[in-house]
Amino acid sequence: MRYSVEKEDKYCLFRLEDDKLNSQNAPLLKSEMILLNAEGHKNIILDLSPVKYVDSSGLSAILICDRLCRNSGGVFVLAGADEQVRRLLRISQLESVLHLVNTAEESKDFVLMQELENELREPDQA
Repeated sequence: MRYSVEKEDKYCLFRLEDDKLNSQNAPLLKSEMILLNAEGHKNIILDLSPVKYVDSSGLSAILICDRLCRNSGGVFVLAGADEQVRRLLRISQLESVLHLVNTAEESKDFVLMQELENELREPDQA
């Protein structure tokens, strides 16, 4: 599996550089996401820009990534999914569960806004 990782203070951008997310590379994606989350990255952006095909193993990996982030109080964002991948997410009824954003840059802004909202909410909860 080819990928790159951009670690920032408030988020981690994981860019998959393969054209498929399937049973061959989904287990590796899950492992990498678990490691990133264990390092303390609670906000993860998965950039799927190059991906043209996702199978059920890929969907499972995406859902695990989402659960990891939610369980640690963060947010998981899918960026750059093409129309075919979005159609699969829609058919699987995951479009309403996941945060889908058009580009990685927009995803960064989305995560930063979520973080800001959380910081503003925290004093009320104390």
